[in-house]
Amino acid sequence: MNISDVARKTGLTSKAIRFYEEKGLVTAPLRSENGYRNYTARHLEELTLLRQARQVGFNLEECREMVSLFNNPQRHSADVKARTLAKVAEIESHIRELSLMRERLLTLAESCPGDDSADCPIINNLAGCCHNKNTV
Repeated sequence: MNISDVARKTGLTSKAIRFYEEKGLVTAPLRSENGYRNYTARHLEELTLLRQARQVGFNLEECREMVSLFNNPQRHSADVKARTLAKVAEIESHIRELSLMRERLLTLAESCPGDDSADCPIINNLAGCCHNKNTV
């Protein structure tokens, strides 16, 4: 298979495939005499795993680990599960952080009259100055 076939079948761009190869995230494909890459079904599986792992939030190093586990016949599902649950915990932490940010922004917005006045409790609070009864 050539790179355009692989791109179509995996949902990745040719550029992304070459990037993953350059970073050593996938097994390097063999090259034909004319220098073109020749991909196998195994490459499709690795690249599909990468695409889907990225979609659920795994970073490149975590994807490298997942591909390594995929290619390791001695892997333990417990290792894959542990990495997955660690990613879930990381995502939950980000959700908590985002929720706190959202609440702070809503509180700041409530403190602001939103009128034509130059005085803005949001700016004052974010700048850490001009403390008055309207700042949070």
